Amino acid sequence: MLWRLAAPNVFAVAMMTAVTFADAWFVGQLGTAALASLALAFPFLTLMQMMAGGSIGGGTTSAVARAIGAGAIERAESIAWHAALLALAMSGLYMIVLGLFARPIFQVLGGEGAALAGAVGYARVAFGGAAATWFVWVISAIHRGTGDTATPARVIAAASAAQILMSGALTLGWFGLPSLGVVGAAAALVICQGFAAAWLVMFLVRGKGRLRLRPHALQWAPFLDIMRVGGIGLINSICMAMTVVVVTGLVGRYGTEALAGYGLGSRLELMLVPIAFGVGAALTAAVGVNVGAGQYARARRIAWAGAGATLTLIGLIGVCVAWMPGLWLDLFTADPGAYDVGVRYLAIAAPFYGLFGAGQALYFASQGTGRLILPVTVSVVRFLTVAAIGALVVSFGWEVGGLFVAVAIGLTLMGVGQALCLLGPGWRADRNESARVTHR
Repeated sequence: MLWRLAAPNVFAVAMMTAVTFADAWFVGQLGTAALASLALAFPFLTLMQMMAGGSIGGGTTSAVARAIGAGAIERAESIAWHAALLALAMSGLYMIVLGLFARPIFQVLGGEGAALAGAVGYARVAFGGAAATWFVWVISAIHRGTGDTATPARVIAAASAAQILMSGALTLGWFGLPSLGVVGAAAALVICQGFAAAWLVMFLVRGKGRLRLRPHALQWAPFLDIMRVGGIGLINSICMAMTVVVVTGLVGRYGTEALAGYGLGSRLELMLVPIAFGVGAALTAAVGVNVGAGQYARARRIAWAGAGATLTLIGLIGVCVAWMPGLWLDLFTADPGAYDVGVRYLAIAAPFYGLFGAGQALYFASQGTGRLILPVTVSVVRFLTVAAIGALVVSFGWEVGGLFVAVAIGLTLMGVGQALCLLGPGWRADRNESARVTHR
Protein backbone atom coordinates (compact mmCIF):
# COMPACT_ATOMS: atom_id res chain seq x y z
CA MET A 1 0.00 0.00 0.00
CA LEU A 2 2.75 2.41 0.97
CA TRP A 3 4.68 1.67 -2.22
CA ARG A 4 1.58 2.31 -4.35
CA LEU A 5 0.96 5.68 -2.68
CA ALA A 6 4.58 6.80 -2.32
CA ALA A 7 6.10 5.73 -5.65
CA PRO A 8 4.44 8.51 -7.73
CA ASN A 9 5.38 11.08 -5.07
CA VAL A 10 8.99 9.94 -4.99
CA PHE A 11 9.19 10.14 -8.78
CA ALA A 12 7.70 13.65 -8.79
CA VAL A 13 9.98 14.99 -6.08
CA ALA A 14 12.95 13.31 -7.73
CA MET A 15 12.18 15.44 -10.77
CA MET A 16 11.90 18.54 -8.57
CA THR A 17 15.23 17.62 -7.00
CA ALA A 18 16.66 17.39 -10.51
CA VAL A 19 15.43 20.96 -11.07
CA THR A 20 17.31 22.13 -7.98
CA PHE A 21 20.40 20.29 -9.16
CA ALA A 22 20.12 21.77 -12.64
CA ASP A 23 19.58 25.32 -11.35
CA ALA A 24 22.75 25.07 -9.24
CA TRP A 25 24.69 23.74 -12.23
CA PHE A 26 23.47 26.46 -14.60
CA VAL A 27 24.12 29.22 -12.07
CA GLY A 28 27.49 27.70 -11.24
CA GLN A 29 28.58 28.47 -14.79
CA LEU A 30 28.20 32.17 -13.96
CA GLY A 31 30.79 32.16 -11.15
CA THR A 32 31.15 32.18 -7.37
CA ALA A 33 29.16 35.39 -6.83
CA ALA A 34 26.15 33.91 -8.64
CA LEU A 35 26.35 30.78 -6.48
CA ALA A 36 26.41 33.00 -3.41
CA SER A 37 23.26 34.76 -4.73
CA LEU A 38 21.51 31.42 -4.94
CA ALA A 39 22.72 30.50 -1.44
CA LEU A 40 21.09 33.67 -0.06
CA ALA A 41 17.72 33.14 -1.77
CA PHE A 42 17.44 29.35 -1.63
CA PRO A 43 16.50 28.96 2.07
CA PHE A 44 13.54 31.29 1.60
CA LEU A 45 12.39 29.44 -1.51
CA THR A 46 12.66 26.20 0.44
CA LEU A 47 10.70 27.79 3.31
CA MET A 48 7.89 28.70 0.92
CA GLN A 49 7.83 25.19 -0.55
CA MET A 50 7.83 23.59 2.89
CA MET A 51 5.03 25.87 4.07
CA ALA A 52 2.96 25.20 0.95
CA GLY A 53 3.63 21.47 0.68
CA GLY A 54 4.55 20.36 4.17
CA SER A 55 2.54 22.70 6.42
CA ILE A 56 -0.63 24.03 4.76
CA GLY A 57 -0.41 21.22 2.20
CA GLY A 58 0.12 18.62 4.90
CA GLY A 59 -2.78 20.01 6.91
CA THR A 60 -4.93 19.88 3.78
CA THR A 61 -4.00 16.28 2.98
CA SER A 62 -4.59 15.25 6.59
CA ALA A 63 -7.96 17.01 6.86
CA VAL A 64 -9.23 15.72 3.49
CA ALA A 65 -8.03 12.17 4.23
CA ARG A 66 -9.64 12.11 7.70
CA ALA A 67 -12.91 13.42 6.26
CA ILE A 68 -12.92 10.79 3.51
CA GLY A 69 -11.95 8.10 6.03
CA ALA A 70 -15.02 9.09 8.05
CA GLY A 71 -17.22 9.04 4.90
CA ALA A 72 -17.85 12.82 4.90
CA ILE A 73 -17.31 13.74 1.23
CA GLU A 74 -19.16 17.09 1.47
CA ARG A 75 -16.88 18.13 4.34
CA ALA A 76 -13.83 17.06 2.32
CA GLU A 77 -14.92 19.29 -0.59
CA SER A 78 -15.42 22.24 1.75
CA ILE A 79 -11.94 21.68 3.17
CA ALA A 80 -10.51 21.67 -0.37
CA TRP A 81 -12.13 25.03 -1.20
CA HIS A 82 -10.90 26.64 2.01
CA ALA A 83 -7.40 25.27 1.34
CA ALA A 84 -7.37 27.06 -2.02
CA LEU A 85 -8.29 30.32 -0.28
CA LEU A 86 -5.44 29.80 2.20
CA ALA A 87 -3.04 29.29 -0.71
CA LEU A 88 -4.17 32.61 -2.21
CA ALA A 89 -3.68 34.48 1.07
CA MET A 90 -0.26 32.97 1.82
CA SER A 91 1.05 33.67 -1.67
CA GLY A 92 0.08 37.32 -1.22
CA LEU A 93 2.08 37.44 2.01
CA TYR A 94 5.19 36.14 0.26
CA MET A 95 4.75 38.59 -2.60
CA ILE A 96 4.75 41.49 -0.15
CA VAL A 97 7.51 40.40 2.25
CA LEU A 98 10.07 38.79 -0.04
CA GLY A 99 9.02 40.24 -3.36
CA LEU A 100 9.34 43.82 -2.09
CA PHE A 101 11.75 43.69 0.85
CA ALA A 102 14.34 41.16 -0.29
CA ARG A 103 17.28 43.59 -0.24
CA PRO A 104 17.30 44.46 3.48
CA ILE A 105 16.64 40.82 4.40
CA PHE A 106 19.60 39.54 2.35
CA GLN A 107 21.81 42.34 3.64
CA VAL A 108 21.23 41.11 7.19
CA LEU A 109 22.49 37.70 6.06
CA GLY A 110 25.76 39.20 4.85
CA GLY A 111 24.90 39.66 1.17
CA GLU A 112 26.86 42.36 -0.62
CA GLY A 113 27.93 43.45 -4.08
CA ALA A 114 27.10 41.19 -7.02
CA ALA A 115 25.91 38.38 -4.73
CA LEU A 116 23.31 40.68 -3.16
CA ALA A 117 22.15 42.09 -6.49
CA GLY A 118 21.64 38.61 -7.94
CA ALA A 119 19.73 37.38 -4.90
CA VAL A 120 17.40 40.41 -4.97
CA GLY A 121 16.69 39.94 -8.67
CA TYR A 122 15.92 36.24 -8.12
CA ALA A 123 13.61 37.01 -5.18
CA ARG A 124 11.60 39.66 -7.01
CA VAL A 125 10.65 37.17 -9.71
CA ALA A 126 10.35 33.95 -7.66
CA PHE A 127 8.37 35.48 -4.81
CA GLY A 128 6.56 37.98 -6.99
CA GLY A 129 5.05 34.90 -8.64
CA ALA A 130 4.57 33.04 -5.35
CA ALA A 131 1.01 32.05 -6.27
CA ALA A 132 2.37 29.51 -8.76
CA THR A 133 4.30 27.64 -6.07
CA TRP A 134 1.57 27.85 -3.46
CA PHE A 135 -1.16 26.54 -5.73
CA VAL A 136 0.84 23.71 -7.23
CA TRP A 137 1.62 22.39 -3.74
CA VAL A 138 -1.75 22.95 -2.05
CA ILE A 139 -3.86 21.65 -4.94
CA SER A 140 -1.55 18.62 -5.14
CA ALA A 141 -2.19 18.10 -1.42
CA ILE A 142 -5.94 17.96 -2.09
CA HIS A 143 -5.37 15.24 -4.69
CA ARG A 144 -3.20 13.26 -2.27
CA GLY A 145 -5.80 13.51 0.47
CA THR A 146 -8.21 11.63 -1.79
CA GLY A 147 -5.63 8.88 -2.31
CA ASP A 148 -4.70 10.09 -5.81
CA THR A 149 -0.94 10.57 -5.77
CA ALA A 150 -0.47 9.70 -9.44
CA THR A 151 -2.19 12.74 -11.00
CA PRO A 152 -0.15 15.46 -9.24
CA ALA A 153 2.99 13.36 -9.69
CA ARG A 154 2.57 13.23 -13.47
CA VAL A 155 1.86 16.96 -13.72
CA ILE A 156 4.73 17.97 -11.44
CA ALA A 157 7.15 15.66 -13.24
CA ALA A 158 6.22 17.12 -16.63
CA ALA A 159 6.47 20.68 -15.31
CA SER A 160 9.86 19.92 -13.74
CA ALA A 161 11.24 18.52 -16.99
CA ALA A 162 10.10 21.67 -18.80
CA GLN A 163 11.56 23.83 -16.03
CA ILE A 164 15.03 22.28 -16.39
CA LEU A 165 15.09 23.12 -20.08
CA MET A 166 13.67 26.61 -19.60
CA SER A 167 15.99 27.37 -16.67
CA GLY A 168 19.06 26.56 -18.76
CA ALA A 169 17.72 28.58 -21.67
CA LEU A 170 16.91 31.69 -19.63
CA THR A 171 19.95 31.50 -17.33
CA LEU A 172 22.60 30.89 -20.00
CA GLY A 173 20.84 32.23 -23.11
CA TRP A 174 20.18 29.04 -25.08
CA PHE A 175 18.18 28.97 -28.33
CA GLY A 176 18.71 32.68 -28.91
CA LEU A 177 16.86 33.65 -25.73
CA PRO A 178 18.23 36.43 -23.50
CA SER A 179 20.73 35.39 -20.82
CA LEU A 180 19.05 36.55 -17.62
CA GLY A 181 21.56 35.01 -15.21
CA VAL A 182 20.22 34.03 -11.80
CA VAL A 183 16.88 35.68 -12.60
CA GLY A 184 16.37 33.20 -15.45
CA ALA A 185 16.09 30.30 -13.00
CA ALA A 186 13.39 32.18 -11.08
CA ALA A 187 11.45 32.98 -14.25
CA ALA A 188 11.46 29.32 -15.30
CA LEU A 189 10.16 28.37 -11.84
CA VAL A 190 7.19 30.73 -11.98
CA ILE A 191 6.21 29.90 -15.58
CA CYS A 192 6.35 26.10 -15.29
CA GLN A 193 4.80 25.79 -11.86
CA GLY A 194 2.10 28.25 -12.89
CA PHE A 195 1.02 26.01 -15.78
CA ALA A 196 1.12 22.93 -13.51
CA ALA A 197 -1.05 24.62 -10.89
CA ALA A 198 -3.62 25.69 -13.50
CA TRP A 199 -3.89 22.13 -14.84
CA LEU A 200 -4.34 20.60 -11.37
CA VAL A 201 -7.01 23.15 -10.47
CA MET A 202 -9.01 22.51 -13.65
CA PHE A 203 -8.83 18.74 -13.08
CA LEU A 204 -10.71 19.15 -9.81
CA VAL A 205 -13.02 21.93 -11.01
CA ARG A 206 -14.23 19.68 -13.82
CA GLY A 207 -15.02 16.91 -11.35
CA LYS A 208 -12.48 14.40 -12.65
CA GLY A 209 -11.19 13.57 -9.16
CA ARG A 210 -12.76 11.88 -6.16
CA LEU A 211 -14.01 15.27 -5.00
CA ARG A 212 -14.91 18.48 -6.82
CA LEU A 213 -13.28 21.85 -6.21
CA ARG A 214 -16.12 24.36 -6.06
CA PRO A 215 -17.08 27.40 -3.98
CA HIS A 216 -18.44 26.80 -0.49
CA ALA A 217 -19.78 29.19 2.13
CA LEU A 218 -16.96 30.55 4.25
CA GLN A 219 -16.82 28.79 7.62
CA TRP A 220 -14.30 28.63 10.43
CA ALA A 221 -14.50 24.84 10.85
CA PRO A 222 -12.68 23.89 7.59
CA PHE A 223 -9.98 26.51 8.21
CA LEU A 224 -9.51 25.21 11.74
CA ASP A 225 -9.37 21.61 10.51
CA ILE A 226 -6.57 22.51 8.10
CA MET A 227 -4.74 24.82 10.50
CA ARG A 228 -5.00 22.30 13.33
CA VAL A 229 -2.17 20.56 11.49
CA GLY A 230 -1.02 23.15 8.97
CA GLY A 231 -0.94 26.12 11.35
CA ILE A 232 1.34 24.54 13.90
CA GLY A 233 3.17 22.93 11.00
CA LEU A 234 4.16 26.42 9.87
CA ILE A 235 6.31 26.60 12.97
CA ASN A 236 8.09 23.43 11.84
CA SER A 237 8.70 24.83 8.36
CA ILE A 238 9.94 28.13 9.75
CA CYS A 239 12.30 26.36 12.15
CA MET A 240 13.70 24.16 9.38
CA ALA A 241 14.31 27.00 6.97
CA MET A 242 15.48 29.41 9.66
CA THR A 243 18.06 26.87 10.77
CA VAL A 244 19.62 27.16 7.32
CA VAL A 245 19.08 30.94 7.26
CA VAL A 246 20.83 31.42 10.61
CA VAL A 247 23.74 29.20 9.65
CA THR A 248 23.93 30.98 6.28
CA GLY A 249 24.16 34.31 8.07
CA LEU A 250 26.89 33.02 10.38
CA VAL A 251 28.86 31.45 7.52
CA GLY A 252 28.59 34.74 5.62
CA ARG A 253 30.90 36.26 8.24
CA TYR A 254 33.66 34.04 6.89
CA GLY A 255 33.46 35.55 3.37
CA THR A 256 31.84 35.02 -0.05
CA GLU A 257 33.81 31.84 -0.80
CA ALA A 258 32.67 30.26 2.47
CA LEU A 259 29.07 31.31 1.70
CA ALA A 260 29.20 29.75 -1.77
CA GLY A 261 30.75 26.51 -0.46
CA TYR A 262 28.26 26.17 2.37
CA GLY A 263 25.45 27.00 -0.05
CA LEU A 264 26.36 24.00 -2.20
CA GLY A 265 26.48 21.69 0.82
CA SER A 266 23.26 22.94 2.38
CA ARG A 267 21.55 22.83 -1.01
CA LEU A 268 22.15 19.08 -1.14
CA GLU A 269 20.72 18.77 2.38
CA LEU A 270 17.59 20.69 1.43
CA MET A 271 17.31 18.75 -1.83
CA LEU A 272 16.89 15.60 0.24
CA VAL A 273 13.85 17.05 2.06
CA PRO A 274 11.61 16.54 -1.01
CA ILE A 275 12.65 12.87 -1.09
CA ALA A 276 11.47 12.54 2.50
CA PHE A 277 8.34 14.45 1.45
CA GLY A 278 7.77 11.98 -1.38
CA VAL A 279 7.34 9.21 1.16
CA GLY A 280 5.97 11.53 3.85
CA ALA A 281 3.04 12.86 1.81
CA ALA A 282 1.89 9.27 1.31
CA LEU A 283 2.34 8.66 5.03
CA THR A 284 0.15 11.68 5.87
CA ALA A 285 -2.70 10.35 3.72
CA ALA A 286 -2.33 6.71 4.81
CA VAL A 287 -2.00 7.51 8.51
CA GLY A 288 -4.86 10.03 8.29
CA VAL A 289 -7.27 7.51 6.77
CA ASN A 290 -6.33 4.84 9.34
CA VAL A 291 -6.56 7.25 12.27
CA GLY A 292 -9.92 8.45 10.95
CA ALA A 293 -11.04 4.81 10.97
CA GLY A 294 -9.56 4.18 14.44
CA GLN A 295 -6.85 1.77 13.20
CA TYR A 296 -3.96 3.13 15.26
CA ALA A 297 -1.75 0.03 15.29
CA ARG A 298 -1.79 -0.11 11.49
CA ALA A 299 -1.04 3.62 11.32
CA ARG A 300 2.09 3.08 13.45
CA ARG A 301 3.27 0.19 11.26
CA ILE A 302 2.87 2.38 8.17
CA ALA A 303 4.88 5.18 9.82
CA TRP A 304 7.79 2.90 10.78
CA ALA A 305 7.86 1.35 7.30
CA GLY A 306 8.08 4.78 5.65
CA ALA A 307 10.75 5.99 8.09
CA GLY A 308 12.85 2.88 7.49
CA ALA A 309 12.73 3.30 3.73
CA THR A 310 13.67 6.98 3.98
CA LEU A 311 16.50 6.30 6.42
CA THR A 312 18.00 3.76 4.03
CA LEU A 313 17.70 5.84 0.85
CA ILE A 314 18.84 9.20 2.19
CA GLY A 315 21.40 7.62 4.50
CA LEU A 316 23.14 5.99 1.54
CA ILE A 317 23.25 9.31 -0.31
CA GLY A 318 24.72 11.04 2.74
CA VAL A 319 27.42 8.46 3.31
CA CYS A 320 28.41 8.50 -0.36
CA VAL A 321 28.86 12.28 -0.57
CA ALA A 322 30.67 12.38 2.78
CA TRP A 323 33.13 9.78 1.51
CA MET A 324 33.43 11.19 -2.01
CA PRO A 325 32.36 14.87 -1.90
CA GLY A 326 33.69 15.42 -5.39
CA LEU A 327 30.68 13.51 -6.75
CA TRP A 328 28.64 16.57 -5.81
CA LEU A 329 31.00 19.53 -5.66
CA ASP A 330 32.89 18.86 -8.91
CA LEU A 331 29.67 19.55 -10.78
CA PHE A 332 29.34 23.14 -9.61
CA THR A 333 32.59 24.89 -8.76
CA ALA A 334 36.34 24.84 -9.23
CA ASP A 335 36.95 27.73 -6.83
CA PRO A 336 39.42 26.30 -4.28
CA GLY A 337 38.07 28.29 -1.32
CA ALA A 338 34.42 27.43 -1.95
CA TYR A 339 35.33 23.82 -2.74
CA ASP A 340 37.23 23.38 0.53
CA VAL A 341 34.31 24.69 2.60
CA GLY A 342 31.90 22.40 0.74
CA VAL A 343 34.12 19.37 1.41
CA ARG A 344 34.29 20.15 5.12
CA TYR A 345 30.55 20.63 5.36
CA LEU A 346 29.73 17.33 3.66
CA ALA A 347 32.33 15.40 5.68
CA ILE A 348 30.81 16.60 8.95
CA ALA A 349 27.07 16.83 8.23
CA ALA A 350 26.28 14.38 5.41
CA PRO A 351 26.68 11.15 7.49
CA PHE A 352 23.65 12.28 9.49
CA TYR A 353 21.39 12.96 6.49
CA GLY A 354 19.67 9.58 6.93
CA LEU A 355 18.50 10.43 10.46
CA PHE A 356 17.27 13.79 9.24
CA GLY A 357 15.32 12.21 6.39
CA ALA A 358 13.73 9.58 8.63
CA GLY A 359 12.75 12.30 11.07
CA GLN A 360 11.09 14.27 8.30
CA ALA A 361 9.16 11.20 7.14
CA LEU A 362 7.93 10.61 10.70
CA TYR A 363 6.93 14.26 11.00
CA PHE A 364 4.71 13.92 7.92
CA ALA A 365 3.30 10.70 9.36
CA SER A 366 2.41 12.59 12.55
CA GLN A 367 0.46 15.08 10.44
CA GLY A 368 -1.98 12.28 9.70
CA THR A 369 -2.86 12.02 13.39
CA GLY A 370 -3.84 15.70 13.56
CA ARG A 371 -1.64 16.20 16.65
CA LEU A 372 1.63 18.02 16.11
CA ILE A 373 2.63 19.65 19.40
CA LEU A 374 5.41 17.16 20.16
CA PRO A 375 6.77 16.84 16.57
CA VAL A 376 6.93 20.63 16.19
CA THR A 377 8.61 20.92 19.59
CA VAL A 378 11.38 18.72 18.23
CA SER A 379 11.93 21.16 15.35
CA VAL A 380 12.02 24.12 17.72
CA VAL A 381 14.59 22.39 19.95
CA ARG A 382 16.70 21.59 16.90
CA PHE A 383 16.63 25.22 15.70
CA LEU A 384 17.49 26.65 19.11
CA THR A 385 20.31 24.14 19.59
CA VAL A 386 21.93 24.86 16.22
CA ALA A 387 21.53 28.63 16.64
CA ALA A 388 23.01 28.58 20.15
CA ILE A 389 26.03 26.47 19.22
CA GLY A 390 26.55 28.53 16.05
CA ALA A 391 26.51 31.77 18.03
CA LEU A 392 29.16 30.37 20.38
CA VAL A 393 31.36 29.33 17.45
CA VAL A 394 31.28 32.82 15.95
CA SER A 395 31.61 34.68 19.25
CA PHE A 396 34.75 32.71 20.19
CA GLY A 397 36.22 33.09 16.70
CA TRP A 398 36.41 29.36 16.00
CA GLU A 399 36.79 28.06 12.46
CA VAL A 400 33.81 27.53 10.19
CA GLY A 401 33.85 23.76 10.80
CA GLY A 402 32.35 24.40 14.23
CA LEU A 403 29.18 25.66 12.57
CA PHE A 404 28.95 22.42 10.62
CA VAL A 405 29.21 20.38 13.82
CA ALA A 406 26.20 22.34 15.09
CA VAL A 407 24.30 21.38 11.93
CA ALA A 408 25.17 17.69 12.42
CA ILE A 409 23.87 17.78 15.99
CA GLY A 410 20.64 19.33 14.72
CA LEU A 411 20.18 16.61 12.11
CA THR A 412 20.56 13.94 14.78
CA LEU A 413 18.05 15.65 17.07
CA MET A 414 15.48 15.69 14.27
CA GLY A 415 15.69 11.93 13.65
CA VAL A 416 15.78 10.76 17.26
CA GLY A 417 13.19 13.28 18.46
CA GLN A 418 10.60 12.46 15.80
CA ALA A 419 11.00 8.73 16.47
CA LEU A 420 10.23 9.32 20.16
CA CYS A 421 7.07 11.21 19.17
CA LEU A 422 5.48 7.94 18.04
CA LEU A 423 5.16 7.11 21.73
CA GLY A 424 2.95 10.19 22.23
CA PRO A 425 -0.85 10.49 22.55
CA GLY A 426 -1.46 11.19 18.85
CA TRP A 427 -0.71 7.55 18.08
CA ARG A 428 -3.30 5.93 20.33
CA ALA A 429 -7.03 6.32 20.83
CA ASP A 430 -8.40 7.86 23.99
CA ARG A 431 -11.22 6.09 25.85
CA ASN A 432 -14.02 8.07 24.26
CA GLU A 433 -12.73 7.48 20.74
CA SER A 434 -12.15 3.77 21.46
CA ALA A 435 -15.75 3.52 22.55
CA ARG A 436 -16.97 5.24 19.37
CA VAL A 437 -14.89 2.93 17.18
CA THR A 438 -16.14 -0.16 19.05
CA HIS A 439 -19.73 1.06 18.71
CA ARG A 440 -19.32 1.52 14.96
